[in-house]
Amino acid sequence: MRRIGTKLGEVKRIPRIPGETVWVGSALMGKKGKRLTGAGTPVIEGEVPVVGMREPCPCGSGRRYKACHGKDAARGVQPSARPFEGFASECDLVALRELVPSATAPLTLSSAYADTNRSVTLASVLPMAWPALVRADGSVLLGLQVTTGSGDASRDYADALINALAAEAGEPVGMGRVTAETPLLQDVLDPSAKLDITVHEDFDFWIDGDPQDMGADIKASLERAKEYANPTAKLASVESAYWTQMGAKEHLRWIMPTPENDLLNALARLHAASADDLGADTRYVGMFRACGVVAPVWDLPLGMGAEATEEPARAFGERLAEALADTSPLTDAERSARAGLTNRQVTLR
Repeated sequence: MRRIGTKLGEVKRIPRIPGETVWVGSALMGKKGKRLTGAGTPVIEGEVPVVGMREPCPCGSGRRYKACHGKDAARGVQPSARPFEGFASECDLVALRELVPSATAPLTLSSAYADTNRSVTLASVLPMAWPALVRADGSVLLGLQVTTGSGDASRDYADALINALAAEAGEPVGMGRVTAETPLLQDVLDPSAKLDITVHEDFDFWIDGDPQDMGADIKASLERAKEYANPTAKLASVESAYWTQMGAKEHLRWIMPTPENDLLNALARLHAASADDLGADTRYVGMFRACGVVAPVWDLPLGMGAEATEEPARAFGERLAEALADTSPLTDAERSARAGLTNRQVTLR
């Protein structure tokens, strides 16, 4: 058992499932703040698979990966704090990586890779936390909720996708040796293409063909993923905002590309004016940082639901835009509010 928690969320004890991404209840994330990948990661023959730098090296040496095979795995790669920068749907990519249990979106390959004639679909998570897999018909699924070990997640995802485009049908795909020469995901995909995201209630999109043909490990992965997934919906009235229910609580988590200092100033103006809520019995609780962007979070009353959140979110978006346009110095009350808001932030790594 593993104890996991966050400053602004709940703490739960959950079992570690080898090879899976696991979610726990949290006011910020709706799943755990750290991904756990175990024996389910596919091994590329002749190579040691890539895992998190602090995890035990899969070679069996007993040392951490960063002190063993991880030394060479990311040689020459400069860490990137904002791996999805430049994508038209950057904030939604972050959401699918950090927040959304089950979602898919078709991807558009760049001109350099378009001649592969394979359709590619982005998925929040794949069975056994595989980085990618190729279906029997040759179509590719790319998973976001995986352990990335190079320090530049963009290159890690690009490497998995390139491997999948060249792989045989019907196979899971792992990550190889990422170097400074590995393309960025922005080079493999068309960054100007907006994502058309479908949020799913379950993980049945994993199933390709007859469910009876699934292996026991995949069936177990499917059932456990369903157990830990929280109801989630993408709002239509604003960009990159996701409603979720976790037990007896509902939340709105809205990922924004606005520079953090500018956003804090705007939120401070709204907070000082008692205009930072989303209606009766709602409350702004803080924000988190992930992949170089920030996401404000609100508590919502139980039973409000995603549909009833649409109009308050739209109205708040208008108030926020006005506050962002205000460049006058903060008042004493606004500076005090900003100091309080600054203390209500966490960073997801």
